[in-house]
Amino acid sequence: MEARFALLENQVSSKYFKRLINAGNVVADSALPKATQELVKIRASQINGCGYCTDMHTKDAAHAGETQQRLNLVAAWREATVFTEPERAALAFAEEGTRLADEHEGVSDETWAQARKHYDDDQLAALIVLVAEINTWNRLNIIVRQPAGDYQPGQWG
Repeated sequence: MEARFALLENQVSSKYFKRLINAGNVVADSALPKATQELVKIRASQINGCGYCTDMHTKDAAHAGETQQRLNLVAAWREATVFTEPERAALAFAEEGTRLADEHEGVSDETWAQARKHYDDDQLAALIVLVAEINTWNRLNIIVRQPAGDYQPGQWG
């Protein structure tokens, strides 16, 4: 399987990618825990059906020390006992921030309050930006049908 368009070989999309990566570095360098960042990326990617991003972020998380049990349970986090309360708040936030068309209000007041309870302003800002960012990456990869399975941890830096 091949992508239908080589985004990295096009001048416009490759410039955009560089800027998006630089913007993502702000979140990566934030105080939002790295494990939480990966869990959010995985969950949004699962919801959106982005195989490439799901492959990438599960491999990156495992490479960083995340357990296979937790990775296996991201899609069923509500029923799993392996996630902390702050992680659960972030996962709920990621789901509602990803499924905007499913709810007229987007992120509910209850989910917002749970995220507020566990994260300070800088972490909450990072979470907001992270959900928007991973949804952007998902859409880019889905539109061009970027194939999944060959990603190697650290491949993009």
